Amino acid sequence: MRRRLFLSLTSLPVAVWALPAATASANPLSASSAPALMLANVYRDDLPLADYWVSEKYDGVRGYWNGQALWTRGGERIAAPAWFTAGWPKEPLDGELWAGHGRFARAVSTVRHHTPNDAAWRTLRFMVFDLPEHGGTFTERIPALHGVVSRIDLPWVQAVAQSKVASSQALQALLDKTVKNGGEGLMLHRGASAYRGVRSDDLLKLKKHDDSDALVVAHIPGQGRHTGRMGALLVEMPPDAGKPAQRFKLGTGFSDAQRISPPAIGSRVTYRFMGLNDSGLPRFASFMRVRGD
Repeated sequence: MRRRLFLSLTSLPVAVWALPAATASANPLSASSAPALMLANVYRDDLPLADYWVSEKYDGVRGYWNGQALWTRGGERIAAPAWFTAGWPKEPLDGELWAGHGRFARAVSTVRHHTPNDAAWRTLRFMVFDLPEHGGTFTERIPALHGVVSRIDLPWVQAVAQSKVASSQALQALLDKTVKNGGEGLMLHRGASAYRGVRSDDLLKLKKHDDSDALVVAHIPGQGRHTGRMGALLVEMPPDAGKPAQRFKLGTGFSDAQRISPPAIGSRVTYRFMGLNDSGLPRFASFMRVRGD
């Protein structure tokens, strides 16, 4: 049905297929505003590396346990099986629902289902990396987190390993090793920082390439071999540091199946790029995936 609707739009005499903005999720579990989570900036060489703990960046779905239920970063309740969270504490936990290296799509598919699939959930792990309401510094929260995970005592709940790195060269070597083993990159967490639900240099991400998220606002029809299907997405970057929102065309990185059934208007997508041009738009932007949260 979706494919027939999409192809029928090609007959419209317009350059862009635009639909109304996405409405609120129909998920009956969506009953909470988005949690105030700690968000990361991009690592810079001028930052004092000795101040930070380093861990692997797990490519999954951000999960926030509020003491009663799991929630996505966007504020949707996750329908996890009762056995998955049995015995979890009243204390909030911040982590990643992870299906393993290279299995991001599996994690997203599992988390999105309103009726939990036991077999799929048994492939997930909750990689816990912080205690939002602990009150101490991150260095103090690390042993406390290990204690909480130890008391939960479930094999699918694991504390993310943290370590110190002595130099920029050692950090790059660790990044290379992590990516070679299938990892997405590294996270750096300032040891002296409190947990704050904002984006700051207290939390940093380091990857082999830049990536960011944008809102899908329209489908641009394809030409040539892409006639009759999506040629590019028109996406909108959120306003940042006083700069207004900007739009650009995202036209590479899609499979044939994704061009036939493209990401929905109103959804958010992740794209990779190589720096910014003078106008602030990403250079050589390429589609990676639809955001799972």
